[in-house]
Amino acid sequence: MALVAIAATDGMLHLELALACEVFAHDPSGLADPWYDLVVCGPGPVRVGRFLLEPDDGWDRLTHADTVIIPSVEDVDADVPPDLLDAVRAAHRAGARMVALCTGAFVLAAAGVLDGLRATTHWAHTETLAARYPRVRVDPDVLYVDNGTVLASAGKAAAIDLCLHLIRRDHGPTVANAVARRLVVPPHRAGGQAQYVTTPVPARDDHPLTTLFPWVLARLDRPLTVEDLARQANMSSRNLARHFRSATGTTPLSWLSTQRIRRAQELLENTDDSIDAIAQAAGLGTATTLRRHFHRTVGVPPDAYRRTFRVTG
Repeated sequence: MALVAIAATDGMLHLELALACEVFAHDPSGLADPWYDLVVCGPGPVRVGRFLLEPDDGWDRLTHADTVIIPSVEDVDADVPPDLLDAVRAAHRAGARMVALCTGAFVLAAAGVLDGLRATTHWAHTETLAARYPRVRVDPDVLYVDNGTVLASAGKAAAIDLCLHLIRRDHGPTVANAVARRLVVPPHRAGGQAQYVTTPVPARDDHPLTTLFPWVLARLDRPLTVEDLARQANMSSRNLARHFRSATGTTPLSWLSTQRIRRAQELLENTDDSIDAIAQAAGLGTATTLRRHFHRTVGVPPDAYRRTFRVTG
């Protein structure tokens, strides 16, 4: 029976920890024999979100595990307990499969386990992870990354995607599908994190582009050039680019493209309009152009996005 050990410490969040417990603690109708032996490890009673958790064993048990799971941490700037880092390194050296859920990637990164490897985390923290640990190859879009013996998931529900992936690896698709049905979740989700990331319009009352943003958003169905935006903002294209970089972190053309995709997302979520009509309303011309840009940016085709996010009465 494979031992799955979940490392718990103060400051971790309860959702990903509970998801891992739910997935690995229950045998799906005897389809897999033997199933996993699950143990939660910690230094003593730990505060997990709003709950006080009594671990089954200490962190030293991690070195005996086949799979070690690190749930998400609430504060990615907080220091990881040195004893936990030592236990994680020891488990990795002992050959355990190391799995980070959401911001648990910061623990594996701090322990050096992710050095030279691809990793991901919640989209809100990917830039911080990449900046703090330059030896980690951070992929900000994917739902999870599998390096063989070191794996990491994106945020929240992506923890389920990775846990199901582990079961699929260990026991095959039939068992993974059975677990997914019990959890009432899809056994596999297409695309990556980009489809879940909103792109708010930067807004500062004192910024030179404050009035330009709503002007552009009201005209997304029209062909617009950088020169059009510069003319409306009453500045040169060079100054426009400088202010855009300051306000949005990107170029005017990239920002405009992002807003067109976001408009398409809104229409896919809230209307029954055809793909052709949505392409025109978002200023992307044809359905072919929309599909190409949408898939490249969001990671899934418009039709798949609509099925996932369609708002129904």
